[in-house]
Amino acid sequence: MAITEIAADGSFREIKRVKEDSRISEGMGREKILQESAMERTIAAMKRFKKLYIGLPNLQVRAITTAAVRQAKNQAEFLERVKKEVGLDLQVLSGAKEAYYDYLGVVRTLKLEHCLILDTGGASCELILVQHQKARNLISIPIGAVNLSEQFHLGGYVKAVDLFRAQVSVNERLTKIPWLKYAHHVPIVLLGGANRTLARMSRNYRHKTRGSIHGYRLSSRAVYATYRELLNKNLVQRKKISGLEPERADIIIGGMLPLVCLLQRSSDGRVIFSESGVREGVIAEYVKNK
Repeated sequence: MAITEIAADGSFREIKRVKEDSRISEGMGREKILQESAMERTIAAMKRFKKLYIGLPNLQVRAITTAAVRQAKNQAEFLERVKKEVGLDLQVLSGAKEAYYDYLGVVRTLKLEHCLILDTGGASCELILVQHQKARNLISIPIGAVNLSEQFHLGGYVKAVDLFRAQVSVNERLTKIPWLKYAHHVPIVLLGGANRTLARMSRNYRHKTRGSIHGYRLSSRAVYATYRELLNKNLVQRKKISGLEPERADIIIGGMLPLVCLLQRSSDGRVIFSESGVREGVIAEYVKNK
């Protein structure tokens, strides 16, 4: 949840952000059914959020949900429960809309002429090709940190056969995106929890500093080194890595897999991290429309 203050001239600044990892896509499986425990965790988090923003002056609340609910067969049941228990009308973003908001959030703060944006969530990845600061192509594909980790058993110590199957699956998805060939010589801008965790792990290892990761850069060599370190450890050992939240340790390898596969296709080798994404894109659109 982000609380943003918008000034009369259209400028805006975030004044509070609170995060809870409710992992709503956990256990959905091939049937794409939201699980009771995951729904309960998510609704409980929204109730706690509400206590923080209720009563603020000139308040407008915008509630969005993305891939897990978008894909869920019991979507209507969950939306009804949120409306009844929290009093919020959740807007289910389409994959294209989610990718577009990612683009709006990134280009506002990272002045890159050309790049490929990758937002890795729990149940989907959004890819946006930016040329001359314009979104030329965008897509959402239904693979993410949680469903890849569950499907290919990447949570504990990873077997070679499971990693190979996962990589083949991700690469098959990427090969079906024809315009990705135009992203061969551009940096990859990273969004999403797994990618931001990668930045924090790297920064803690290299500089021992804290603070914003916005604009932080890594080479493909550094990404591969971190990926190898994660693969060499079991779950208990990964939980002890500095910068890696223990609750993400079982999904970090699945979360990094789309990035690793993309880097293997790219000759550029640069990755740049963005703290701005969907939320900032939603606000940018709101301000523009006003």
